[in-house]
Amino acid sequence: MIYFKLPFDERLLSADQKSIKNAVNFFSYNGLNQISFSGDIFEINPAEFDQNSITSETLNLDTTDSSAETKEEYCDTLQKVIEVIKDNNLPKLVYSRRKIFTDFNTIDYRESFKNLCESYPNAFRYLFNDGQNAWMGAFSEVLGKFNKSTHEFETMALAGTLPVSEEWSEKEIEEQKPVTTYIQDILKNYSETIDQSETYDHISGNIKHLRTDFKTTIQPEDLDRIIQDLHPTPAVCGIPKDFCNENIRKYEKFPREFYAGYIKVETEESILYFVNLRCARLYKDSVHVFVGGGITAQSNPEKEWRETELKSEAILKNLVIS
Repeated sequence: MIYFKLPFDERLLSADQKSIKNAVNFFSYNGLNQISFSGDIFEINPAEFDQNSITSETLNLDTTDSSAETKEEYCDTLQKVIEVIKDNNLPKLVYSRRKIFTDFNTIDYRESFKNLCESYPNAFRYLFNDGQNAWMGAFSEVLGKFNKSTHEFETMALAGTLPVSEEWSEKEIEEQKPVTTYIQDILKNYSETIDQSETYDHISGNIKHLRTDFKTTIQPEDLDRIIQDLHPTPAVCGIPKDFCNENIRKYEKFPREFYAGYIKVETEESILYFVNLRCARLYKDSVHVFVGGGITAQSNPEKEWRETELKSEAILKNLVIS
């Protein structure tokens, strides 16, 4: 079962599983795994959600035998990543970690999901359990939005992270630039006319990002290919893509699974693609929160650790624990 809300839309939605067409699809970061929820999308009565939604009792135990990196381990590895960036003159490489939370008896996922929805009204918010995997998340980065009637395609370059109260430094500005260039270069392969916005602040709860919007018109048959070209963007991988992926596998302690993958939602009017960040895999006895950051030659390991701690609060601060 899946429950979700679209950005700026407080209707609680699900898939009725009455047909074989896929309404919501989750794609893993490496593209090798997929979780699909079939049928038509329909609105759920909140009272029905309160009676039947996912609870910790319905989840599997954590049998991964995993332990998260300590701050010292993270900073030591990150310093090695920074050396790779400098030695190879990379614009950016994204490095992630898991924060594993076990300090609870039970978690009320029904109320936790409600909190998440209230905290991030501009995000795609979801909670699902397919019997083997249970995940919850909320993030507002759009990988792609395609209008079926007009064939208009929209996407965004979203990168750089700071607390809302802080001012942008050269590090965050330089981190966002290659993401913008990367998207420009891909869209030029599919359209001669591309509208691009100014770069502006994108607020997400307690943090902000730098954002640039793109809009163009494409042929419907090109949609899947554009998404494959865009994913993974430099915002979740780095540049160049293949080299960064190779080093992500080398230095990250855990596989990313569905973290930094993407979610496809098809409605009557649109096909929407959301990047799956600010998310967690849920177990009966633990929560694995996935967090990462864009690393450049100017990165400071201590500051990057604080950034991932800040990002983990998107999930952790919304958990209702007993």
